[in-house]
Amino acid sequence: MNRLNGKVALVTGAAQGLGAAIAHRLAAEGASVIATDINASALNTTVATIGEPTIGLAHDVTSEDDWSRVLTTIGEHYGKLDILVNNAGIAVMGNIVDETPERWRHVHAIDVDSVFVGCRAALPLLEKSGSASIINVSSIAGVIAGHNAAAYNSAKAAVNHLSKSIALHCAKNANGVRCNSVLPAFIDTPILDDLAAAMPREAVLEKLARQIPLGRVGHPDDVAWAVVYLASDESAFVTGTEIRIDGGVSAQ
Repeated sequence: MNRLNGKVALVTGAAQGLGAAIAHRLAAEGASVIATDINASALNTTVATIGEPTIGLAHDVTSEDDWSRVLTTIGEHYGKLDILVNNAGIAVMGNIVDETPERWRHVHAIDVDSVFVGCRAALPLLEKSGSASIINVSSIAGVIAGHNAAAYNSAKAAVNHLSKSIALHCAKNANGVRCNSVLPAFIDTPILDDLAAAMPREAVLEKLARQIPLGRVGHPDDVAWAVVYLASDESAFVTGTEIRIDGGVSAQ
């Protein structure tokens, strides 16, 4: 319960799903958590559930001004940032013909541009930690493509490679910052609701589970525990890598 004592963590997209689970786990392990989301009302509910010392801040991850405001607040309150979890993202279905340029740009703005903007803006504060960790939440869809997820596949593949580039930059500059990504497969979160619209949700979960060697859809905590490991000093020699949390999908 004390793996992250004394550490300060920022988790984006923390109002629900993976972000909420990650914020819960980091706080339970002793971190002071700053949870952010564009959905301020839902975020307040999540923060109240986690309890102190977690705080919630409204945050549009596509906005450089919002990143500056959030990071300035963290700097003023804590003087450093030890853990940055870029979790905010959307999943949109569409093949190369049906996808529109507007939606393509929207998906990339949220799923990958925000990671670039956030990491770039947070580095000065992360460097003050002396032992900081960036964890970018990607997807197994960045490795295994689908015919009907052109924008999502592209954005998540970019997150994987961007994470490695950041890791190498930080290592070369010996600034004490590590960077890794986690790649979940199907996880039982609200992001599956769009898929469930055409059939009962349980039927969707059963259909997805049949594609996974372990025979089930993942739980949010399956991802959150991996984030705890990467956020902790236990992973001090781990950087520039990706942890696939996919029930064996990519091993086939």
